[in-house]
Amino acid sequence: MDFSLIAIDYRDSLWLSIAFIAGFALYRVGLPPLVGFLVAGFALNFLGAESTHFLTELADFGVTLLLFSIGLKLKVSSLFKPEIWGVATMHMLVTTCTIAAITLGIGATGIALFSELDLTTALLVGFALSFSSTVFAVKTLESIGQMGSRYGRIAIGILIMQDIVAVAFLAASSGMLPSPWAFALLALIPMRKPILMLLNKTGHGELMILFGFVLALGGAQLFEMFNLKGDLGALFMGALLAGNVRSAELAKSLFGFKELFLVAFFLSIGLSGIPTLEIFIAACILLLLIPLKTLLFYLLLTRFRVTAVQSNRTSMVLANYSEFGLIVEAIAVSNGWISNDWILVIAVALSLSFALSAALNTQPSFLFERYFSWLRRFEKPERLPEDEPIDLGNASILVFGMGRVGTGVYDAMEERLPGQVIGVDYDEAKIPEHRKLGRNVVSGNASTPDFWDRVRIENNIEYVMLAIPEHKAQLDAIALINKHGFEGKIAAHARYPDELEKLKEIGVDAAFNIYAEAGSGFANHAAEVFNLQETDAVKHS
Repeated sequence: MDFSLIAIDYRDSLWLSIAFIAGFALYRVGLPPLVGFLVAGFALNFLGAESTHFLTELADFGVTLLLFSIGLKLKVSSLFKPEIWGVATMHMLVTTCTIAAITLGIGATGIALFSELDLTTALLVGFALSFSSTVFAVKTLESIGQMGSRYGRIAIGILIMQDIVAVAFLAASSGMLPSPWAFALLALIPMRKPILMLLNKTGHGELMILFGFVLALGGAQLFEMFNLKGDLGALFMGALLAGNVRSAELAKSLFGFKELFLVAFFLSIGLSGIPTLEIFIAACILLLLIPLKTLLFYLLLTRFRVTAVQSNRTSMVLANYSEFGLIVEAIAVSNGWISNDWILVIAVALSLSFALSAALNTQPSFLFERYFSWLRRFEKPERLPEDEPIDLGNASILVFGMGRVGTGVYDAMEERLPGQVIGVDYDEAKIPEHRKLGRNVVSGNASTPDFWDRVRIENNIEYVMLAIPEHKAQLDAIALINKHGFEGKIAAHARYPDELEKLKEIGVDAAFNIYAEAGSGFANHAAEVFNLQETDAVKHS
């Protein structure tokens, strides 16, 4: 057998294996695997390895899928909120100019690499460092079950605004004028319904994933035909389908592929050069600017009437540099605007920022609580509509999490105690749908202190039922419930035996294994429909 038909290059599998080992090692100590992938690339480069054509193509595909996935989650209406577009725009402008000024000041002292910067290249470095990592933020929010939370939505909105600016930069940096026929691409907008109809018919397996690849790559290729950046086409095709249930499912299905292909991107960056002592020192200097960037996010968010707690959590998620910064620098190097060393500087600074941000987000409220009295001064007395106090009325049962499980819990308890149940969910998009069906549901996130500033639970509530799928979010919610003096009963569910034991340890009154309960419920329902009595079961045993 000719193994060249199935093996692109023996080095590819070896490089990916080393990337796995490095990523796994750092993951085990609580750092993002992406840091390990960069370290693996640096180590391989130090040993004389070079990037392969396969890795380069895979890296490009990863960036295309990243932008397509961002487009799938894009809610254009949310981007028009001042706390999103205003903060994103002002932060990028201030950060770019501030970092440019600081780097020029450092360069005036004669420190290597910084001394070679002029105003234009310093602004380019500042622009690259003004971005925060979409990949890191999404991973962090998903791991703690906060993607749909108030601060999670603000953070993702800001990141999408940054990504749109990045895509515009990528398009402009190509050096080509768009074709006069580029406006014809607007004809794709009426194709939304036909594409969604086709997507609905692809099922939920490999055919749907393949269709996602076709849309992402097809959109990129189509835009390049009109002399537009292909990445812009991937983002446009994703945004064209955003807001649909199947587009959200497609984004989840593509997530693993996107992450896998981005491994090649980070490996390729590491393989592009060896960080010298000068590069490492320059990266450490840039790392010292992270607190400034984070504090600016906090100040801007509070100026736009976001609460202090939400501003703090949003700022912590955004306290890093971005993979888009590497892309920006790579474009700058390819166009001859800046030296290749700055890719390595940004790459090392990115790795260090991920490590710092990972540590900060393990206890995002630690510094906030320590300096609470000072930081709270920046909070505006006026609240945004999403942060107004919550009136629980005469409800005696609170159901947190109105997904499939929570909705079932709500309906079952409403049958037993009509008018006594109120549901709480952090995904604002779900609230109108529940209310149309007659459910009493409000917006809120039980695992964040900000929710408990908006509600009084000790008055009428007797029972709290946690239908939150993420175990960490459940534990945070229980701690806050107890902190606010709740003396009623708490019920929660778990997916795994160790989670069940933890719930029992912290004093949950009713803890259930959701899979065991689902099986029992299915059996009971079937027995009821079949009119199967215990004596019949014994008879047939």
